[in-house]
Amino acid sequence: MKKAVVLVSGGMDSAVVIAIAREQGYAVHALSVRYGQRHTSELDAAARVAQALGAVAHKTVNVDLRSIGGSALTDETIEVPLDTDAHPVGLDAPKDDIPVTYVPARNTIMLSVALGWAEVLGANDIYCGVNAVDYSGYPDCRPEFVEAFERLANLATKAGVEGAGLRVRAPLQYLSKADIVREGLRLGVDFSQTVSCYQADDEGRACGHCDACRLRAEGFAAAGVADPTRYV
Repeated sequence: MKKAVVLVSGGMDSAVVIAIAREQGYAVHALSVRYGQRHTSELDAAARVAQALGAVAHKTVNVDLRSIGGSALTDETIEVPLDTDAHPVGLDAPKDDIPVTYVPARNTIMLSVALGWAEVLGANDIYCGVNAVDYSGYPDCRPEFVEAFERLANLATKAGVEGAGLRVRAPLQYLSKADIVREGLRLGVDFSQTVSCYQADDEGRACGHCDACRLRAEGFAAAGVADPTRYV
């Protein structure tokens, strides 16, 4: 089987991406990054999801973004916005107002690690779950970013220079959260195994009040599907 590296956070989007890559005939090598995030229960979820969806391998790489801070997800002195204080989400989110939950350079770093592993594996495809429809305004979730990173991948690697044709695939790029829910159910994804919350507890239970929880809940509601999320 052809190989693909799939970035897996433990959340619902990346779980669906694994299922899509598998359906498209790839042997999935799942990659998670322990970057200093507060909500490390998502990494336990990533391992569960990767195994349940048939990944042939799952690797977790350590990158210390907590040491530079700059985000509510890595810096304990910055509060995660909740409810009425939270950043607008979904289609109404202002694209020029970047919330404090943005982690500086996170997707660039994660894709770079995935690129390195893909080159070692001889994989031409890297999958990620970024989304430009129902999102919180992160600049590294835009189509322009994905396209630019793919160009970089082909310029900066031995595989690219030798004409291997490295591709960065973002199959959820233009799907709403409701569409992602529907696609996941079609592919047999068990969303109860996933963790999306920005401040989930050690058991993976969600707060129900942060941007990620709000987007997730709205997605299930819009899809007309019962929300399987475990809340505190």
